[in-house]
Formats: sequence, structure tokens, C-alpha cells
Amino acid sequence: MFVLELTCTGPVERVDELLADHVAWLDSHYASGVFIASGRKNPRDGGVILAVGADRARMEEITATDPFVTQGVCAYRVTEFMATRTAPELAPYRQQLPG
Repeated sequence: MFVLELTCTGPVERVDELLADHVAWLDSHYASGVFIASGRKNPRDGGVILAVGADRARMEEITATDPFVTQGVCAYRVTEFMATRTAPELAPYRQQLPG
């Protein structure tokens, strides 16, 4: 599982102008099953996405296509972790530690 942490690097006014494109981008990755939760940080200096997938390189490819990134107003930090415990509703995403 991955935590995709988004940090604004440009003016919030420009972020707002690109918000509809960003939401469409989010929707496409929810539809594909990669994103399972997302939202703004408080204070509003970025956001967080929880994503599932086995490949960090693929997560970096996905984040590179976010309109916020392609338009230069945000940057991502990708953190991979093993979700060994979850709420019952997230049981399908539980992972086993290796060996």
C-alpha cells in the first residue's frame, strides 16, 4: 500500500483553477481500483491519497500524470508501507510481511 502525499508548490489560486482536472484524474484512478481514499490536508497545503498496488515505480508514474504536477503547482512524496492491520472494511487490502 502507498501513501501519496501531495504538497502545494504554487499559489493556491492556480491550484483552484486546476481542481476540476485533478478531480477527474482522481476519479479515473478510483475507477481503476488503485485509489481507496483521498483528501485535503489541514491546513490546506496539499493532500493525501491512499493507494494500492505492488509497484512503487507505477505509483510514481501515476503521480507524475496528476494535472497539479504537470502544471507545476504540486509535488508528491510516495511512501510504501505494509498494511498488516486494517479496519474490517479494508480487509481485502491487508498484506503479509515477507518471510
